Amino acid sequence: MTIEYALEDLQDVAVQILKKVNNKILLFDAAMGVGKTTLIKEICKQLGIIDVISSPTYALVNEYKNDDVFIYHFDFYRINDEEEAYQIGFDEYLDSGAWIFIEWPEKVSNLLPKRVTHIKISLKEGGKRELTFQKT
Repeated sequence: MTIEYALEDLQDVAVQILKKVNNKILLFDAAMGVGKTTLIKEICKQLGIIDVISSPTYALVNEYKNDDVFIYHFDFYRINDEEEAYQIGFDEYLDSGAWIFIEWPEKVSNLLPKRVTHIKISLKEGGKRELTFQKT
């Protein structure tokens, strides 16, 4: 599935993604500054999270929750190898049953389960984005 959207369409895009996913592990692939965290913020909002959502670039993982939903948001941009992710208990997070949102998933590709949802975002002319959505 491919969606072209402007930033003002983020709410609709997030709703479409949540309707289509068949698992809770979402991988976000995009260049720096294209909108991974912005989209994750809107997905969290649609899941009922009212916390401030920010990129966990330095912390590696942020946790968000409400009464019914638990989300782990990873940003692996700054890790040097998969061992760093393993050391923070990444495998335990994956087994938690919580929503898992991962920025820079290629940095931990050997640690990922087979059933995930890939979301690729690219910047188009005029500031629009193109999102490609693929379930495995």
